[in-house]
Amino acid sequence: MPDSSHAAAERPMAVTLQVVSIVLFTFIGYLNIGIPLAVLPGYVHTDLGFGAVAAGLVISVQYLATLLSRPYASRIIDNQGSKKAVLYGLAGCGLSGILMLVSAWLHNAPMASLICLFIGRLVLGSAESLVGSGSIGWGIGRVGALNTAKVISWNGIASYGALAIGAPLGVLLVQQLGLWSMGSSIILLAALGLRLAWNKEAAPIVHGERLPFMHVLGRVLPHGTGLALGSIGFGTIATFITLYYSSNNWPNAVLCLSLFGACFIGARLLFGKYINRLGGFRVAIACLGVETVGLVLLWVAPTPSLALAGAALTGFGFSLVFPALGVEAVNLVPASSRGAAVGAYSLFIDLSLGITGPVAGAIAAGFGFASIFLFAALASLTGLALSVYLYKQARHLREYNT
Repeated sequence: MPDSSHAAAERPMAVTLQVVSIVLFTFIGYLNIGIPLAVLPGYVHTDLGFGAVAAGLVISVQYLATLLSRPYASRIIDNQGSKKAVLYGLAGCGLSGILMLVSAWLHNAPMASLICLFIGRLVLGSAESLVGSGSIGWGIGRVGALNTAKVISWNGIASYGALAIGAPLGVLLVQQLGLWSMGSSIILLAALGLRLAWNKEAAPIVHGERLPFMHVLGRVLPHGTGLALGSIGFGTIATFITLYYSSNNWPNAVLCLSLFGACFIGARLLFGKYINRLGGFRVAIACLGVETVGLVLLWVAPTPSLALAGAALTGFGFSLVFPALGVEAVNLVPASSRGAAVGAYSLFIDLSLGITGPVAGAIAAGFGFASIFLFAALASLTGLALSVYLYKQARHLREYNT
């Protein structure tokens, strides 16, 4: 581990710039994810003629692939280095773009197009685990463990900022040029990312005992469960907001995704520093409370304006859940197993988003699209209760040790 934590304390702006230069690769990776986000459910449901469950699954299968690839990605990060993981992930993004081009070419054969699309989503999901966790490991390795919250926060800004930009960009590309333009854009972005990352200085590999992935997973299980419950709100908005707006004959559905992302980024920029000051659990409790209110507002919203307000509150609340609980989780393992901790913890958001699509699709099919936001609000409320419990347990443990 480089002796960079002292420099971090003296030159916070220099550290921030270094972190931003690394999470740029997360931005590129998630821009590739965001570009098809608002387009694919409608393409599968309307153009290819499949049902709401398939429309949700085409988004969720990516997160399931990310979930399954986390252990492998963590081994690459800890044993081969974070930079290599990022390079492998960007190459995978490019391959997913090629498969999307093939899917667009096969649009007159709906089943073949859907299968090709699913394969591309599986590849993209595996690439996401490499780029996202790799960038976090790379950043922590360069600026020191004391800046873990900063790295995770900026990585999240990069990821959700990319989603906020990518969703309307994807809609614009398809409206102006057709579905093939999304695949071409993903290929070009992946090539740009590879070019920028190729000569960038890698973080040193931390040597020491590597804890088994399942052992690390057990340590971060409670924190990851809270993250998973809080992530359901994002999953429902990302996957079904366009269909929800359509069912109500409301315009500008992609504005919800953009507003969600803007509030998410704003909250991280303004309040991310409070994770170290107040502790991760306290911040998570407050954020999950705000997220729950936003999701309830989406559930009962009679107008698109109130739906936008609900999306804004949800994005604001969800913003710090990942880094707040993540700091508490990563601190449970030694530095030599940090990649495994990041991967194991991140696995829970993949699990949540992977399950949310088909489950929420089934709920929507039976009870209407508004009902999925009640489902998400109840999940967020449960995550809040779990965070309160974990905070009390941690406080009791500190009092016992002193």
